[in-house]
Amino acid sequence: MVTSLKDTTTLHNGVKMPWFGFGVYKVEDGSEVIDSVKAAIKAGYKSIDTAAVYKNEEGVGQAIRECGVPREELFITSKVWNADQGYETTIEAYETSLKKLGLEYLDLYLIHWPVEGKYKDTWRALEKLYKDGRVKAIGVSNFHIHHLEDLLVDAEIKPMVNQVEYHPHLTQEALHSFCKKADIQLEAWSPLKQGELLKDEAINEIAKKYGKSAAQVILRWDLQNDVITIPKSIKEKRIIDNANIFDFTLSAEEMTRINNLNKNERVGPDPDNFDF
Repeated sequence: MVTSLKDTTTLHNGVKMPWFGFGVYKVEDGSEVIDSVKAAIKAGYKSIDTAAVYKNEEGVGQAIRECGVPREELFITSKVWNADQGYETTIEAYETSLKKLGLEYLDLYLIHWPVEGKYKDTWRALEKLYKDGRVKAIGVSNFHIHHLEDLLVDAEIKPMVNQVEYHPHLTQEALHSFCKKADIQLEAWSPLKQGELLKDEAINEIAKKYGKSAAQVILRWDLQNDVITIPKSIKEKRIIDNANIFDFTLSAEEMTRINNLNKNERVGPDPDNFDF
C-alpha cells in the first residue's frame, strides 16, 4: 500500500521510482515552471517529469538547483522528441537535455512516441546510454501492445516504464495486463483527463464520502491500480492537494465502479495515428 509521497516501486532493474510525481507539460519555461517545480518539491514530491518538446528543461533544472534538496534524492524524467529519433540523433538529444537541465544524469529517459521505422534505433541509443551508466532507467511512452511486442523482438534491455494516457475513461486494461506480465511499469499521463473527469457524478459521490476532491479520488485510484501518476498544476494549493491522497483507501467496490467508467476515450492522439 502506498502511504506517502516518498513511496517507490522497484523497476525491473532494481531502480526505485516514486509512485507519485509532478508533470510539467504545458508549463511555461521561466518563473512559471521554476515556481511550480519548487512548490512541488517543497510539498514533498521527489519525482519531476519533463520532456524536450515541453521546452522547459532549463527552468526545471534551475528549480532543482535552487530547491535545497540533494539531486540524488530526486527522480528526474525527460523524453526524446520525435524529430530527434534515430540512433546518433537520440544520443545528441540526450546530451542536449542534460545540458539544458544542468544535470549529470537522468533517472529515467523515455521515447516520447513510437515513430514508425525509427523507434528501434532510438531504443538502441537508450540501451547504449543505459549500459554506459549515463541514465538510471529507460522506457517508452505512448506504446501500444504491438509496439512493445515489436520492440522486444530485438531489444537487449526491456523497457522499465511505459508512460501512457490513462484515466477512468481510458483504463487500458489489456495494455496494463501486458505490461504487468512483462514487468514493465505503467505510468499515467493526463490522469485527470485534462480536468474533464472532475465533474463525473460517480467520482464526486465517492469523493464526498471521504471528504476528498474528485481529483484526489482519481489519483488514489491510479495508485491502487499499481499505476504511477504525475498530475500537473501551476497552483501551489492544487499541487499540495493533489498529493493529499495517502490518508484514505478506496474499497474494492469503489475501484470497480471507477474502472467501469471506461469509454476507451482519449484526450491525446492515438499512438497508432499521430503525425508529429
